[in-house]
Amino acid sequence: MGVNVEVREVTKQKLKGSGADVLIQSLKEQGVDVIFGYPGGAVLPIYDALHRNPIRHVLARHEQGAIHAAEGYARVSGKTGVVIATSGPGATNLVTGIADAMLDSLPLVVFTGQVASTVIGTDAFQEADIIGITQPITKHNYQVKNVEDFPRIIKEAFYIASTGRPGPVVVDIPKDISTEMFLTDFPQDKAIHLPGYQPTTNPNYLQIQKAIEALSTAKKPLILAGAGVLAAQATKELQIFVERHQIPVTNTLLGLGSIGGSHKLFLGMAGMHGTYTANTAICECDVLLNIGARFDDRLTGNLASFAPNAKVIHIDIDPAEIGKNVPTAIPIVADAKEALRELLNQSFESPDTIDWLQHLSANIVEYPLHYKADKERGILPQQAVELIHRLTGGDAVVTTDVGQHQMWTAQYYKFNHPHNWVTSGGLGTMGFGFPAAIGAQLAKPNDMVISVVGDAGFQMTLQELSLLQELRLPVKVVILNNQSLGMVRQWQETFYEERYSQSLIHVQPDFVKLAQAYDIQGYKVETMEEAEKVFAEAFASTEPALIDCRVVQMENVYPMVAPGKGLDEMIGVKGE
Repeated sequence: MGVNVEVREVTKQKLKGSGADVLIQSLKEQGVDVIFGYPGGAVLPIYDALHRNPIRHVLARHEQGAIHAAEGYARVSGKTGVVIATSGPGATNLVTGIADAMLDSLPLVVFTGQVASTVIGTDAFQEADIIGITQPITKHNYQVKNVEDFPRIIKEAFYIASTGRPGPVVVDIPKDISTEMFLTDFPQDKAIHLPGYQPTTNPNYLQIQKAIEALSTAKKPLILAGAGVLAAQATKELQIFVERHQIPVTNTLLGLGSIGGSHKLFLGMAGMHGTYTANTAICECDVLLNIGARFDDRLTGNLASFAPNAKVIHIDIDPAEIGKNVPTAIPIVADAKEALRELLNQSFESPDTIDWLQHLSANIVEYPLHYKADKERGILPQQAVELIHRLTGGDAVVTTDVGQHQMWTAQYYKFNHPHNWVTSGGLGTMGFGFPAAIGAQLAKPNDMVISVVGDAGFQMTLQELSLLQELRLPVKVVILNNQSLGMVRQWQETFYEERYSQSLIHVQPDFVKLAQAYDIQGYKVETMEEAEKVFAEAFASTEPALIDCRVVQMENVYPMVAPGKGLDEMIGVKGE
């Protein structure tokens, strides 16, 4: 049977105007306070309605910038990001961001214009089957066929995007539906009834008891905390649980911030570029409690050797993730907060982890993250990230693209707060970091937002620099500039006998002049002495800034688990 879920109460006044007017009024009913978008022919009626009944709108300079900004906004605020683009190329320019949001479980509602319903399927000007294109990369999608369906569809879209495992929902709107007059009273029901969509939020009591039994008798328990902990707003419950029972914690890339980066029970990030201690703990543990992580390949390495001694407990709100990659002894389908609350409500004897924690502490001391600084070589990227951390105290919101700079930031920036780490994990999208910082700054206007990007990825969406001055956003852009496609180059060095095919960049813009062209303060630093001064000056400013930080080109990210290898086969470990 279906369930009724309470949603925002709707207006009791009769809606007036066109379908586009109803759309804007419905967005206000959902509490939408900012829209990221780019107008075009098929959405002109919507933009005209927005002019009559304004909601704050951020005009990106490219649709990809709009959707990545909405992702950053959603990640930091916990709200649903809203995007509007026109039909055809406008809609298809959103596809990368939609796929990114789907893999990283970010709530978005994406409105795409469509050609008039009378010419759909005729290869009309700027027509694209965005429903067919996005079906595999959305939680759900709609094409509005009747103007009277607008209020219901919008309510359902926001509900689906933000509940269960969050994700993107696409609403495709033919132009004639936007202009058609809405003549029906606004529906008075307060509930959404979707028989085919009923996320399980509360854990099964018997499975909780099985988890308690496994944990209480464990000698080497370990918690793997993923992004699901953050999505469920369950960081407080996680910290109480691990401290009460003295169980060590490791994070996935997207789970960073779910426990303090300097917490005594935190082992660092696990996975391909995780810490020695975190990865070996997974190999040695006898009970692995996974909370909200999907066991992707960059975390697990060779599945045959992943957690070989562990009884696996997996808490996840998406039942499709449980047992998909790693055999699970105790599956718990539930919201992470509700599952942790139930575990906290149960009185049970904590495991004896004294010897286990001493062993892990010794590993942290003996096998730390490491690099070898050399003034003659120049700035190492690890040094730059450590400097950022030192100057901000771990309190900044930090965004990245994908690649070496992403891994160095994940390794060396220790987050004090949840929801301050914004990166592209599952899809690994170049060009994500900078527009995501814009969305993050709009979500947290009083926080420092730093976008750590590579020189290659930054050039994919740098046109969004316009927004920093237009919106007076004090985002600090730090380019770790190694004049290469860094991770590609590292793999070519390690696995392709140093054949650097198309990974070294010999021609770049002058990033300082580029910043100045957008009326933004630009800096270039080539030594740590310069970096100390410039970073401090830029971070102290209330204005936006761009820092072209020239780092050693041939520096690699270590430790590393090579493709096909297990977590116990890391290379580049200090002391080995």
